[in-house]
Amino acid sequence: MGFKKWFIGNVQKGIFQRSFNTFLLANQPQCEATILLDHLYSGTLECPRTSIITTYNRVFASRGSNITLPCRLHRQHGMSFGSLGMRIKWTKLSADESLEEDVLVSMGFHKKSYGSFQGRVHLLEADDDDASLVLSDVSLDDVGKFHCEVIDGIDDVIHEVTLEVQGVVFPYSPRLGRYNLNFHDAEQACLDQDSVVASFDQLYEAWRSGMDWCNAGWLNDGSVQYPITKPRGPCGGANARAGLRNYGQREKSKSHYDVFCFTSGRLYWLVQPNKLMFAEAVQACQDDGAEIANVAQMYAAWKLNGYDRCDSGWLADGSVRYPISRPRRNCSPTEAAVRFVGFPDKKQKLFGVYCFKGQQ
Repeated sequence: MGFKKWFIGNVQKGIFQRSFNTFLLANQPQCEATILLDHLYSGTLECPRTSIITTYNRVFASRGSNITLPCRLHRQHGMSFGSLGMRIKWTKLSADESLEEDVLVSMGFHKKSYGSFQGRVHLLEADDDDASLVLSDVSLDDVGKFHCEVIDGIDDVIHEVTLEVQGVVFPYSPRLGRYNLNFHDAEQACLDQDSVVASFDQLYEAWRSGMDWCNAGWLNDGSVQYPITKPRGPCGGANARAGLRNYGQREKSKSHYDVFCFTSGRLYWLVQPNKLMFAEAVQACQDDGAEIANVAQMYAAWKLNGYDRCDSGWLADGSVRYPISRPRRNCSPTEAAVRFVGFPDKKQKLFGVYCFKGQQ
């Protein structure tokens, strides 16, 4: 359909609204269009006066750090972000992008933040064209897509920024064994491990980095997938390509799988003269001014920092594991991995303990 026919049709239908501004921005690089409208209109229609010119849309942060999400304005008039009548709205998209959570709304001198972002966000306002969002104390829940929406009269423009946090994806199944978690149980299982359910992008990056796991697990968009770098019969077929095996969206309450979690953290081996029961291991970490480490923290230390120790130790969920970054005899000789010993009787005095201390 030609541009003229499209425009006339929308005018006749009475639906020529903000969508036309978006059309112009997307289809007229010089930001102006001359339109002759037979029997309706003739003349020159200018593009929207307001656009966002941010040059990048992906930012990276560390857990607990402060980060700036960029949003800069290009205007053909003298208004600034603080001017009356101009509205800036920051929102965060849900994992499946079906919902938007309010983060901050600003109009003139009036500014308000919402929910978990209260007290953690403000506009940078480095100059009159700056609506960048400063986010403090970045958490794992902050990972995802943000929208910066600027409304100025009939102009309504949106810029999308993706926030990523350095961390690691790890598969998790509970004491009961594989495929025992519905989606809501999976969310809680990751939370118990100081982590969140991983996103597709996070699992994809883990696969690109070599992750190979033949158990299907929940992702935060409600899909169930698993990463395969070495195709084989029981894992989608030996003739299939390497990649993410996708079961699609599953019923969140009735379907049961494992889960892929995402976390960031660090841990250490607590030197002790004797082996410990589980309760003794918990107390030993507390006596050292720390807490017993969880599975997520071990995976993060192994993946991000190359942590390597050939000693089996208790973790907070009652499992016993040890991280190997340098495969060697008697210590995961074939591959680097977090080795899983099992869920032994908690009264057995056969293991040491891995502890975790937060940032000081």
